[in-house]
Amino acid sequence: MGRVRAAAMALAVLPALASAQDKKPAAAPPEMVVETDAGSFVIRLRPDLAPAHVAHFVKTAKSGGYDHTTFHRIIAGGIIQGGDPLSKDPAQAALYGTGGLGLLKAEFSQADFARGVVAAARRPSGPDTGGSQFFVVLREQPSLKGKYTIFGEVVEGMDVADKISLTPVEGDRPLSRVEIRSVTPRPPAGT
Repeated sequence: MGRVRAAAMALAVLPALASAQDKKPAAAPPEMVVETDAGSFVIRLRPDLAPAHVAHFVKTAKSGGYDHTTFHRIIAGGIIQGGDPLSKDPAQAALYGTGGLGLLKAEFSQADFARGVVAAARRPSGPDTGGSQFFVVLREQPSLKGKYTIFGEVVEGMDVADKISLTPVEGDRPLSRVEIRSVTPRPPAGT
């Protein structure tokens, strides 16, 4: 009887062991490398906070939609904003900040707007007006919490974002182009 009971217990444990072995470690959040005239920084995307915004950002990047756009709005020590498809064309400078919006519904969260946060820009007319434009937070911005969609965070290269923020401006418009050369997926670690 002892052998039968031991065999039954072993059979009961086998599915649990097989199940544990089948489980793969959770995939690391995707990361994107933003290559600019001033150097590069890495954004770790947050699909847990804003899956539609992350999907749009990745799709736009993979299609080359961010290539040769500029950081068209700069507040020294505050934010740098880019991603407007109109900013590919210097002749459209008067319209910078108006393109690539009105594509996504807001995905607000209660995450803090800490240094390094990447969020979707939107039209002042309403929350459901996000799209391709984004901004990087250079210092804590508590007044933005719950008003803009956070979809990532800079995990490497904040010194580059700081450097971009020192570009001379008139108002919040840079006097010279700081171009985004490309936005590409970062290969997962170990590949």
